[in-house]
Amino acid sequence: MRSKLAVKILISILICLGVGLIASVATQSSVNTWFTTLEKPFFNPPAWLFAPVWIVLYILMGISVALVWHKGLYHLWVKTAIYHFGFQLLLNALWSIAFFGLMSPIFGLVVILSLIVLLLLTYKWFKVVYKPAAYLLIPYMIWIFFAAALNFEIWRLNSF
Repeated sequence: MRSKLAVKILISILICLGVGLIASVATQSSVNTWFTTLEKPFFNPPAWLFAPVWIVLYILMGISVALVWHKGLYHLWVKTAIYHFGFQLLLNALWSIAFFGLMSPIFGLVVILSLIVLLLLTYKWFKVVYKPAAYLLIPYMIWIFFAAALNFEIWRLNSF
């Protein structure tokens, strides 16, 4: 039983990190060019912080979804929780494409606000299925709320 959970954790972490890798490609396209020209708020973290934070968050997300998955895909609540997780993960990657790839803070803001709604629904369903899995999403939720505030301020400071 433990080995099945370990395999699910490994698969889930690799999927989450894979999405992060895709998002990083979009980010790298403009992080050292366009992004450096933008005015940023006082609470903008140093660039070196983003990669380690995201790696930790993707690992926690992978463990979280694996714990839900391990409860059994035959259960409607598990399927619903994983469905929400999958869509929020897609929005997670879409944010990097919108903000950095398309160089559009306003489109990024629309995406991240949608991500917040879906993430709150994911948290709700994870909590129904297995509370510890939901709690593993809390650091990610905090980071996304922070990123939304940062996105908003960058948009506000740079809109003409």
